[in-house]
Amino acid sequence: MRSTRVRRVPKTAAEGGDPRAEGALKYLAAHFSEQRTTVDGLWSANQPFTMAAAAAVVAKSPKGSLREDLTCAICCDLFREPVMLACMHHFCKPCISRYWRGTQGPVTCPQCRKEFSSKQFQTNYLVTAMVEKVRATTSDTYMKNLEKQLKETLESYRLKKEDFINSIRRDKDKMDTIKRFGTDLQTRVKGEFRALYQILHDEETCALEQLRREQEEELEKVQRHLEATEMAVRELEDNMRALQQASAATESIILTELPQLRSRVQVAVVPEFDTNAFSNKYLAPLQYITWRKMFKSLNPGPAPLTFDVDTAHPNIQVSRDKTAAVECDVMIPHTDHSKRFLQCVNILAAQGFQSGRHYWEVEVGSKPKWDLGVASEAVDRHARIKLSPETGYWTLRLRNGSEYSAGTQPWTRLQIGSSPQRLGVFLDCDERRVSFYNADDMSLLYSFTNGPRGKAFPFFSPCISDRSQKPPPIKLLQYHHVALSG
Repeated sequence: MRSTRVRRVPKTAAEGGDPRAEGALKYLAAHFSEQRTTVDGLWSANQPFTMAAAAAVVAKSPKGSLREDLTCAICCDLFREPVMLACMHHFCKPCISRYWRGTQGPVTCPQCRKEFSSKQFQTNYLVTAMVEKVRATTSDTYMKNLEKQLKETLESYRLKKEDFINSIRRDKDKMDTIKRFGTDLQTRVKGEFRALYQILHDEETCALEQLRREQEEELEKVQRHLEATEMAVRELEDNMRALQQASAATESIILTELPQLRSRVQVAVVPEFDTNAFSNKYLAPLQYITWRKMFKSLNPGPAPLTFDVDTAHPNIQVSRDKTAAVECDVMIPHTDHSKRFLQCVNILAAQGFQSGRHYWEVEVGSKPKWDLGVASEAVDRHARIKLSPETGYWTLRLRNGSEYSAGTQPWTRLQIGSSPQRLGVFLDCDERRVSFYNADDMSLLYSFTNGPRGKAFPFFSPCISDRSQKPPPIKLLQYHHVALSG
């Protein structure tokens, strides 16, 4: 039998113009063009052909598609060492060799029966690579790995979906909380203003009732004088008629009767109505008077605080009325007391609170540095510690004249537009809330929601200022109730 020399075709044979290689490429391209529309997402018109894409097509292609085209017509299995005849049909190299074995002279294609003068074929490396991909993607190991990947991907999607669902549930819960909390706050705000409206209504009713009574008293005075005057007029008319009837009588009768008639018609003189005295009270600044009267009903109203000199650091000087405190260079003579601050320039108010709501105002003026707020009764007064809720302090502080911070751990820097001259501190013992306000416009500066447990005291630290300037004091603002009588 004449041996047939098989010439190996390089992978770039198509570029060299080999018509058989070009035919093979056209065949494969035509096949994949037909499969393109049947496999979603695996190959698009703008996506280049790759062996991975071909393998993916094979893995998901229906029966009678690429796998069948890569099956040898002789052994009915995937190509092994695929070779291509001149008619461009492909067979396994061992299969076609066995098929032509013993044949003398011309040979034929097992599939199309085309006759060839010699036993010639060439290896198709592109088909070989595709067959290997198909074989790899259809193996049990590959399918198990693919199934594992699909399960893992599905599980990851399921977990992500659960996360999204939980996030949606949390968002809805937050919305419900916001709505419920907003409704509660609306009720509370309405209650606060309702109390103010009631005070205003009561003051208005009282003022109008007093005005009505005074008006009735003045009218009654005039009415009594009017009635007395009308009665006097009637008596005079009666006397005049009597005199006219007696005009014909003797002169002696007239002289004896006339004095008696005159004495009966005297009327008391009514005092003049003083419009200024009547209206002054009601032309006064009623809004301001009412506002001052409302202090006794405010809850919380401004607390009349004083400094506790027994807690003052030795370098703090307190005024005689105990409403102003200032740091000084020299130590003030003092008595030893367990309540006194020894390491830090601090001082407490004499009034402490452990229930209810309380508000006070402090004037800091132009001081470049200070600390103020609330301190727990149990704070360590003999050590130098950082002011924070963890150590029993809920404070606001100023440094360098413009750097405001809340006493958290770490510090929380605050952006405050204009430097407040007066600060308001609000302590709600029941809700454990400490809030700071610019007392000039009542804008909120910062709030602690983890306030003190148990008894707490207003806290102040004038700090050590620049020695070149006289330090301004910290002042406790006092609001005294006024009694404006009617």
